[in-house]
Parts: sequence; C-alpha cells; structure tokens
Amino acid sequence: MIDLRRDGDVFILRMGNGENRFSPEFLGALQGALNEVAAADGPRALVVTGTDKFFTNGLDLDWLGANPTRMGEYLDMVDDLFARVITMPCPTAAAINGHAFGAGAMLSLVHDHRIMRDDRGFWCLPEIDLGMPFPPGMQAVVTSRLPVTTSHEAMLTAHRYPAAEALAKGIVEATASEADVLSSTIERIRPLAAHAGDNIAGVRSKLHATVLEALAQPN
Repeated sequence: MIDLRRDGDVFILRMGNGENRFSPEFLGALQGALNEVAAADGPRALVVTGTDKFFTNGLDLDWLGANPTRMGEYLDMVDDLFARVITMPCPTAAAINGHAFGAGAMLSLVHDHRIMRDDRGFWCLPEIDLGMPFPPGMQAVVTSRLPVTTSHEAMLTAHRYPAAEALAKGIVEATASEADVLSSTIERIRPLAAHAGDNIAGVRSKLHATVLEALAQPN
C-alpha cells in the first residue's frame, strides 16, 4: 500500500494501491510513513508519488457511501493528513506521476514543490460536478496555494488540467516525462535537505497559519 525508502537525504514515499483512494486504512498508513520521516535525524527531504497512471484520486467515495454517518470523522482524517504534510520538519515535493483528482489534487498542493508528468494525467477538482461542497480546510488549501483566477476556475468548472496547462496556470512548477518525473523531483529537492529541522516546520506553519486553523476545524 505504502512504500517508503531512502535515497541519500531524500525519502521517497510511493503510494501503490490502484487509484490510491483515501480509505481510513490508507490514511493511517500515510500518516505512519510521514511520522517516520519526521522522526528521522539529520538532513532530509520528502518526495511523495504514486504508481502507474494515478497519483491519487482522493476521497474513497465507496467507503463514504457505506459509512455516511462517519462523514465528519472521515474528513477530519483527511484534514489531519494535509496538516501533517504542511508541518513536516523537512522540505516536501509531490512527483505527480498521473491523475490527481479532488482531495488527491489537494494533497499535491500542501507540498512545497510540485512536478507533473507531461504526457498523461490530469489535475482536477471535480467537486462541482459531483455536487460536493468544499469543507473549510480543503477550500483554504486550494485558495492559499493557487492564483486567484486558477482557484476560481478549478473550483467552479471542474476543469481537467494536463501538465502544460497546469504549469501555465501556476498549479505545478515544472513538468517532466514519465521516465523522469520522479528523478527530476528528487534532484530538485535534494539540495534543500539541509533545511530539515524545527525551523522549516515553524516557518511553514506560520506562513500557512490560516490554512492550518481551517484544517483544525471539525467537519
């Protein structure tokens, strides 16, 4: 489900569970891996990626359909994941290897850096098509990390952004081929590993204090 390995100063967390939907078990495994990286000593950085054609398609709608009374509890778990990434004591990057939809797209946004595969896959917020509102924490993530015109378009049209358009609209900072997206992300973040420690967590937490406050609200 979750594979965590280390390449020198860079931890590589690979999600490998089909569409990488956020089941409670999947969220727990992600949190466990993030805690392991956070507890490590010395210089380090984190790259999160997926497998095959999926980065992650976000919320597990099948689980939600079977557990409608646990919606608030479940969304709190997703918000906790986003907050954990924001408060990581090391630089973070998302290597978007394929489709990133909904909460999966938002997961990419809470990383410091984003590089997207250039030949296949879309970044998309489909909530408006699904008749789903954006909870306060998730809305704060989107509007804090994207240009105003991009967040307006993405949230209100469910537009599917291929890599070139995602780059032009400020969603990602670079693109790379399928073969190179992970290695390019690793090499982009490796020089920043020396920044790991309490200071980067503190700086980022203050920078995104409003987002973290919104994520802490119960759903």
